[in-house]
Amino acid sequence: MPPALISPSENDYILRGVDSNIRADGRGRLDYRQIILETGLITQASGSARCRLGEGTDVLVGIKIELGAVELDGADEDVAAIKAKRGRVVCNVECSPIASQQFAGRGADDFNNELTQMLDRVLNGPQGGLNLEKLCIIPGQQCWIVYIDAIVLDYAGNILDTIFMTTRAALYNTKVPKTIIQDRGDGEIEFEISDDEEEWERIEGWDKVPVAITLNKIGSRHIVDATPLEELTTEAKLLVTVNKDGKVCGLQKSGGGSIEPSLLNDMVQTGRSLGQSLIQSLDEMLRREENDINLKRARKERIEKLGFFAAI
Repeated sequence: MPPALISPSENDYILRGVDSNIRADGRGRLDYRQIILETGLITQASGSARCRLGEGTDVLVGIKIELGAVELDGADEDVAAIKAKRGRVVCNVECSPIASQQFAGRGADDFNNELTQMLDRVLNGPQGGLNLEKLCIIPGQQCWIVYIDAIVLDYAGNILDTIFMTTRAALYNTKVPKTIIQDRGDGEIEFEISDDEEEWERIEGWDKVPVAITLNKIGSRHIVDATPLEELTTEAKLLVTVNKDGKVCGLQKSGGGSIEPSLLNDMVQTGRSLGQSLIQSLDEMLRREENDINLKRARKERIEKLGFFAAI
């Protein structure tokens, strides 16, 4: 991506504001912008969600559940034995060129790959939350593959946090068809897929999927949900992934600056606390949306999605 520039006066203004706990948009250091969350926007997907931070960063995630073979190639014997009993999660993240000039041209490919690898590493890792063994139909042969496609439609900073929030909501909206296993004998196993959508279930462990909290070090302080100008002023970033139990699932430091040990510990604790409270707020939004939909269905009222007009 082409490098963005910030003037010394802008840099000093942001630095002084963060130090005084009054950011340019009126927020405090640890305040998020308004989160707008909606699910079920893509009718042809198994699950979908859209999340927007205020009037800024906008992410749409679609999930498709498909049958496929378990992944065995390229693994040693011990790893192959584990993978033979698990389903698969395949991630892809793309930043639309219309979201920002920074994503124009082929220079954004590396950034897309970085975001994809981060999401894939978390969801397929031991702290990802999803019960991948439940996605296995016939060990060593067939499993459900969860394809997660995220697209950044608008950019105003804090991409990773928004991607993780949207993905978690899309997983909540995703249901896996019920499979009926039949043993024909002589080692022959067959399965049938139920057509009754009422028997379909959510992916086990979706609620244990962590969210990401990106903490930006500016001066001797740190902030969350940074705007593009604040990101340009950032000396170093610390990404903290946290699940609903407040457990830190992963850490990643980026940026050229250093983080003092005392500040590092403070940032981790901040990320842990904010992550847990953020998950509670997101889950409440999802429950409230589902209750509203069920109420309208009971009244036989028309269910309309606001979609991209939700912020208007």
